[in-house]
Amino acid sequence: MRKLLSVLLLLFYLCSFDTQGINQSSALNPKEQSIIAISALTAKGNLSRLKTELNNGLNAGLTVNQIKEAIVHLYAYCGFPRSIRGLQTFMKVLDERKAKGINDLLGADASLILDDRSKYERGKDVLGKLTGASQDGPRTGYAAFAPTIEIFLKEHLFADIFERDVLTYAERELVTISVISSIERAEPMLRSHLNICLHVGLTPEQLQEFVDVIKRAIGKNEAKAAQTVLDEVLSDYKIK
Repeated sequence: MRKLLSVLLLLFYLCSFDTQGINQSSALNPKEQSIIAISALTAKGNLSRLKTELNNGLNAGLTVNQIKEAIVHLYAYCGFPRSIRGLQTFMKVLDERKAKGINDLLGADASLILDDRSKYERGKDVLGKLTGASQDGPRTGYAAFAPTIEIFLKEHLFADIFERDVLTYAERELVTISVISSIERAEPMLRSHLNICLHVGLTPEQLQEFVDVIKRAIGKNEAKAAQTVLDEVLSDYKIK
C-alpha cells in the first residue's frame, strides 16, 4: 500500500511539474522564434540587440543562408537601409564567431527556377497559393489606383523573393508579420498576412506566441497592437 501511495505521489508530482510549463514544448521552435526576433530588430534598427539575436539564431541551428535570406526578404517591407544595416551587422557577428573558432553552417542556396512563364504569372500563382484566393479578378483598391505597384508586387515580391526556397512560405510570413508589427500603423497589411499565416499552416497558438516574441524583442506597445489585430483575425477564423 505504501509503495502504491509513493508511486501515485510521484506521478502527481511529475504532472504538476509539467503543468507549470517546465519542459513543455513551445508552439514555435527556437529557429522560428529567432527568425521573428531577428526580423523585428532589423526592422527597428536596433543593431546592438540584433547582434545578440543573430548569435542566438545561429546557436539554434539557423544556417547562414537562412538568416541572410530573412534579412534580404524584409527589405521589401522596411526598405534597403534597414536590410543592409542588418546584413552588415550579421557580417560582423560571423567574423567574431569565426575568430572564436566557430564555423557556422552555410546551408543551401536558392534552387534554380525552371519555370518559363513570365514573372508576373509566376508571382500571381505564388500569391494565389499564399492566400488561397483566385488572382484572376479585376484590379481593385490600390492596385486599380496604381497598377504599377501591383505589377511590382507580383513580379518582384511574389516571384523574385517568395519563389526562393531558402525559406518556406511559413518562415517568410513570420519575417513579414514581424516587420509589419515593428513599423507600426500598417494594420490592414498585418491583418492580411496573419490570415496568410493561417493558410500556410501556422496555428493560432503559434501566432499567439509570435506576439510574445515581439513583446520580448521590441516592446509592449508593438505587441499590444499586434495582439489587437490577431484577436480580430482569430475571431473571424473561428467563425469560418
